[in-house]
Amino acid sequence: MDDRLEFRLAAGDAGAVGECYRAHGPAVRSFLRRLVPHEDVDDVLQVVFTEVWRSRHRFDPSRSLPAWLYGIARKRAVDHLRARRPQTLPLDAVADPAGPDGRVAGEELADRDRIRRALEELPAVQRQAIELAYYGDLTQREIADRLRVPLGTVKARTARGLHRLAALLPRAAA
Repeated sequence: MDDRLEFRLAAGDAGAVGECYRAHGPAVRSFLRRLVPHEDVDDVLQVVFTEVWRSRHRFDPSRSLPAWLYGIARKRAVDHLRARRPQTLPLDAVADPAGPDGRVAGEELADRDRIRRALEELPAVQRQAIELAYYGDLTQREIADRLRVPLGTVKARTARGLHRLAALLPRAAA
């Protein structure tokens, strides 16, 4: 049946493109999902099958129809991505992030900066243990496994690092 479809498509049979869409559309849609944003998949799919109809005279029915379709789909996906303009705003136009109550959380941002600066003053092994625990959301056992050190070592590094952070933070705030 695919052979008949391929020959009919190449011959310009008006019903062949519909059959081609029904037979291969879901696979081409799945292929496009890996290339273009989810919201654009159906639009690009429509462009692909419009292109299939327009360029049917160039299709060689002795070759693979799916491969030809995927080639067209890839080219149209690339065209689509090139035509998209990333949505950007000048930094001056962007307001400070709002806090939970809707107001700007400037003090929270300042606290984050103080913590970042204090973390930078810690010895690397203490900083690494703390970052993996708090920012990496890892347990101490997971940290020990990842760093290939004993669990007690991770606990000591974390405790020493937190103790040192407590001493550094008032100084970092100045």
